[in-house]
Amino acid sequence: MNTLRVGLAQINSTVGDIEGNVEKILEKLELAQQFSVDVVAFPELVITGYPPEDLLFKRHFIDQNKKALEKIAKYVPKSMIAVVGFVDENSDIFNAAAVLNNGSIVAVYRKNYLPNYGVFDEFRYFQHGDKALVISFCNARIGVTICEDIWYPGGPARIEALLGDAHLLLNISSSPYHSGKLSWKERMLAVRANDNLAAIAYVNLVGGQDELIFDGASLIVNEQGEIISRAKQFEEDFLIGDIDLVGIERSRLHDPRRRQDKRVWSQEIAKLNIVNIPFEPIENKPDIKSRIENPLPRVAEVYHALVLGTRDYLKKNGIKNVVIGLSGGIDSALTCCIAVDALGPDHVTGVSMPGPYSSTHSLEDAELLAKNLNIRYLVIPINEIYETFLKSLKPVFGDLPFDVAEENIQARIRGVILMALSNKFGWLVLTTGNKSESSTGYCTLYGDTAGGFAVLKDVYKTLVYELSEYVNQKAQKEIIPQRVFEKPPSAELRFGQVDQDKLPPYPLLDSILKAYVEDDRSVSEIVPAGYDETTVRKVAWMVDSSEYKRRQLAPGPKITYRAFGKDRRLPITNQFREWEDK
Repeated sequence: MNTLRVGLAQINSTVGDIEGNVEKILEKLELAQQFSVDVVAFPELVITGYPPEDLLFKRHFIDQNKKALEKIAKYVPKSMIAVVGFVDENSDIFNAAAVLNNGSIVAVYRKNYLPNYGVFDEFRYFQHGDKALVISFCNARIGVTICEDIWYPGGPARIEALLGDAHLLLNISSSPYHSGKLSWKERMLAVRANDNLAAIAYVNLVGGQDELIFDGASLIVNEQGEIISRAKQFEEDFLIGDIDLVGIERSRLHDPRRRQDKRVWSQEIAKLNIVNIPFEPIENKPDIKSRIENPLPRVAEVYHALVLGTRDYLKKNGIKNVVIGLSGGIDSALTCCIAVDALGPDHVTGVSMPGPYSSTHSLEDAELLAKNLNIRYLVIPINEIYETFLKSLKPVFGDLPFDVAEENIQARIRGVILMALSNKFGWLVLTTGNKSESSTGYCTLYGDTAGGFAVLKDVYKTLVYELSEYVNQKAQKEIIPQRVFEKPPSAELRFGQVDQDKLPPYPLLDSILKAYVEDDRSVSEIVPAGYDETTVRKVAWMVDSSEYKRRQLAPGPKITYRAFGKDRRLPITNQFREWEDK
C-alpha cells in the first residue's frame, strides 16, 4: 500500500436525533465504499450530535448512542476502517472515537484534552482519556485524536506520530465557527503536520445547533503542511484524498530532528496503544480528482453562517414559517433577507406597523423590500392602540413630560402584534436587533426584543451594513433599497429621533465595544488608543448596566470570537464599576 485513501464525511447531525444521525452515517459509508476509501471519518460525537449538554445525564440517551454504534459497525467491511464519534462509558463517560472494521468495534480512543472555555463545558460531563491510539494495518499507521487534542503541540498526536510512527493523524472534530477562525485553524494544522512529518485529515461538523454554527471546511494536509484537499463551508460534503505513504517515509528519513525527538519522548511510550487490524485493501480503486474548495471572503462567510444558523434552528425545531417586523431600517431588512435565503420567500411574512412617528420613506422602503423579496406583506397600524394606551395611563402619568415610557409603549405594541400573529398562525418571530444595540441596552424589553430567534444578535451595526451590501452584490440588483443605506438609523419613536442622540457614531461605538466586550480591555486601556475618555466611560456604563436585558433576549447565532450568552457570562448583580471615576 503506497497510498492511503481517506474519506471525510462532513455531515450535519442533529442533537438527540440518534436515528436520523445514523441514517446519515450509513449513507456516507455506502458512498465511501463506492470510492474504495480505506479510512472514512465522521465528526466528533456525530451519533449524539454536538453538544449534547445535559442529555448526557440521561441513562437511556447514552444507551441508545451505544446501540447505534453497534448498528453502524455492522455496515463496515473488512476493506474499510471507519472512525465514528460517540459517547463511551466505563464507570464514567468519555467523549470518544470508535474505530470500526469488519463489522466490529476494534478500538476506542478517548479524548485527552477537554475544553472548558468559551462555549465549551466538557469538564461538566466527561472524564478525560489518558492514552494515545495508533491503528496499524498493512504498512499504514493512523493516529486518532478528537478536536481539542490536535491544538496542543505536545499532545497525543505527537506521541502517535513520533512513537507510534503514524503516517496520518486523523482528527474528528466539532469545532464551532467564528469569523476568522478558519485561517487560524489551518495554520495550526499545517504546523502540526510539518512538525510531526505526518499528514493530517481533519473532519469537522457542519450545521447549526442553537447558538452555535459549525462551518465544515474539513481538510487534508500533507506532511509538508500543504493543504491538498478542502471541503465546502457551511454545506454537507464528502471529501476524498489520497495520502502518499512513501513520500512521508522519505521525508522522515531526511529529517534528523525526528531521531533526536524520539529519544526525548521515549518515556511517553506507556501512553501509546497500538492496535493491529487484519485489513483487506482494495487493489483497483476508481480515480478521484483532488479538490480544494476556496474559502469564502469574510463578509460572504459571515452571511452564509447566519443563513445556516437560522435555517437549522428553524428546521431542527420543526418551524416552517417566520414573521418579521419591517421598520424600513437596515436591521430588519437584513434579517428578512437572511430569512428568505434560509427558508424561501413563501415561508416569510413581513409586517409594517406604522405609528405616529413613522416616516413616509420608512413605510415605502419596507414595502419595496417585501416586493423585492417576493414575501407576504402586512400593514397593521398602531396609532389607535397607542392612543388607547396613553388615554388609559393618563390618570397615572398626569402631566409628566413625554419620555422613554411613551416611546417604549410603541415598541411593545408592535411586539404584542407580532406575538399575536405568531400564536394565531404558528409563525416564529425573528427579532431584528444587532450586537451594538444589545451591548448598550439600546432596545426595548418585550418590544423589539420579543421573539424566538435573534438573527443579528452577534452582529455589530457596522457589519450589518457590510452584510447588507453583500446581499445586493450577491443578487446583482437592489434587494435592500439604496435609501436604507443612506438615511440615519432611527427607532422612530418620537419626532426627529436618530440613534446617535443616545449612542456614539456606530464605527466609533463598535470599535469600543469590541475592545470592552470581546477583548475585556479596561477603560484605562481603551482610552490611550485614541478614544475620548468620557465616551468610553459612557459606553462601558451602558454595557454593564444592560446585563439584565441581555439575559432575556432570544438565542441567536454566534459569529464573533466572543458572543453574549455561552461565551460571555457576567453577573447581573455586580458592583465592579470601572467606568466610575476613582
